[in-house]
Amino acid sequence: MTTAKQVRSYLRNKPYLLEALEKDIVNLSELSRQIQNDLKTDNTVAIKAALRRFAEELQRHKQKREEKVLQILKRSGIVVYDRKSVIITAKEIAVKDGLKVDLPNKYVYLLDRADLPERISTLVKHDNCTMVVINSPEELEATVGVVAFLTTLLAEANVNIVEFVSCWTETIIVVEKKDSLKAYETLTNLVG
Repeated sequence: MTTAKQVRSYLRNKPYLLEALEKDIVNLSELSRQIQNDLKTDNTVAIKAALRRFAEELQRHKQKREEKVLQILKRSGIVVYDRKSVIITAKEIAVKDGLKVDLPNKYVYLLDRADLPERISTLVKHDNCTMVVINSPEELEATVGVVAFLTTLLAEANVNIVEFVSCWTETIIVVEKKDSLKAYETLTNLVG
């Protein structure tokens, strides 16, 4: 296996290094020395050259991927629904409206607060939530990186996502009420 292939294989298992290379915020000489030690080789020059080529490739791919994601999100619409609750139960409950996800040994419900059953045993309950729905063109489904882009964007704005559902052209993001304005502003600045 060539040094370049060894370096790529090494980096594929380290997403934090891939991100640092994509953002061009890593000292290639220092990283070359670390990889040299880990791979137990003495060809630092070849490792650094492989890193430089791989970083350039990652940056080109990231730029193309982000351009595709932004093109789709610019043609998307945002709707906000307030007064939502997320409950997680061990047993299925009867509800007339809302979203239900069956998971092994538990059920996740996204409901209007007014539609919550009075007596239920919950594992987790989030009251006073806001649901942000992004409606996108159909090519959303075949576009790599949309979910990662949105979640990273909200994380950088220090918005915690309580629940996240991606269904065909709808992306449903549930946040606590206290984060709803920040989430909305962050997403509308992107969508336009």
